[in-house]
Amino acid sequence: MRTQPTDLDEKKSKALPPIPQTVWILGGMMFLINLSFVMIYSFSGIYLKTLSGVTNTWIGFLEGAAEAASFAMKLLSGMFTDYLRRRKPVMVFGYMLSVFSRPLLAVAGSFGLVFTARLMERLGNGIQATPRDAMVADVAHPKRIGASYGLKRSLGTAGSFFGAVCGILAMIWTGNNYQHVFLLASIPAVIAFMILIFVVKEPKQYDHPAVSAEIPLPVPKRRPKIHWSNLSLLGQTFWLLMVVNSIFMLSRMSETFLILHAHSNFGLENTYVPAIMMLFNAGWCAASYPVGVLADRMNRYWFLAIGIIFIVLADLILASATSLIFVFIGVAFWGIQYGVTQNIFISLIAETVPEDLRGTGFGCYYIISAISVFFADMGAGVISHHYGEAYAFIASGIVALFSLLTLVVIMGYKQKK
Repeated sequence: MRTQPTDLDEKKSKALPPIPQTVWILGGMMFLINLSFVMIYSFSGIYLKTLSGVTNTWIGFLEGAAEAASFAMKLLSGMFTDYLRRRKPVMVFGYMLSVFSRPLLAVAGSFGLVFTARLMERLGNGIQATPRDAMVADVAHPKRIGASYGLKRSLGTAGSFFGAVCGILAMIWTGNNYQHVFLLASIPAVIAFMILIFVVKEPKQYDHPAVSAEIPLPVPKRRPKIHWSNLSLLGQTFWLLMVVNSIFMLSRMSETFLILHAHSNFGLENTYVPAIMMLFNAGWCAASYPVGVLADRMNRYWFLAIGIIFIVLADLILASATSLIFVFIGVAFWGIQYGVTQNIFISLIAETVPEDLRGTGFGCYYIISAISVFFADMGAGVISHHYGEAYAFIASGIVALFSLLTLVVIMGYKQKK
């Protein structure tokens, strides 16, 4: 005899599936690797400028080249991981480069060695980032993609927040010895690498139906070939999104310029410069998970518009700041826009592209970002060198407004279709 379903049964059937354990593990790894990174990154610009006499123009070149290399590797690793249909081996190689870069930076005494160490670290980051993001999409339920990315990002930004705290404590403990701080930063990176080797398991690929709304094709059983023709299969919605991304990323200069602004123009002491990264990551962490959860229930494009508005507000506050308090507020807003925009871009890509081309889709997003970021950092370096950091933030705000206008036009175009 069949029983009628109870209210409890109906509630259980409507309940969202849990976030997979793999996402929590990947988030824990991000916590450790970001903790290590921020302990180093907080001081790299000051280290170059005060000890090596490097100008803002060269700092902009270093940051732009390092980030561009990172994003470029995200494209190549994305295509390669789609071809292999495996994520973990590519991640292992990327984490290995990141771990080795830490001690190299600790012994670096010239711009050339610092550049090499930063480049190695960013290459490693780029290689492991795309298969990591694709692995989240592989194991997460389609209705929990936004929340899964938000959780992973929140754990990662929490690591960055505590990395700033550890950076301050390490500087006090070592008597402002940059090299010793960089060596200490190697410890959490090694732990993250060990977790990847011994704890993370390769998930079974394509366990649930494809989430692409544009190309609802059956999941192919064959291994996808690495070919440029795959780019056309990513869909029109994806490429319109990339138009917005390419413009928006031109406004996203490196956080090194936030640190230099506070240090050079408002007298923030060397020991406490990680406070900038602390506030930045606090804003990022606070926004990531709530936005991911809400965006699973609402229109993601509106959240993207809100994120762009936050960077415009941050630029206005930073450009007009008259004291460190206003700089800190602007930095927090800068972090909030990261938590919103990066989460939404990634979530939109995950639900838009075909499942067997996720790595390629993420990779294209990163390579487009690479080009824009390189010119953003170069432009910020030149502008801040000749006119001051405040004018670099004004330029950033103007570009961000243009990206917002482009997004509104695209949203109107999609509604008319």
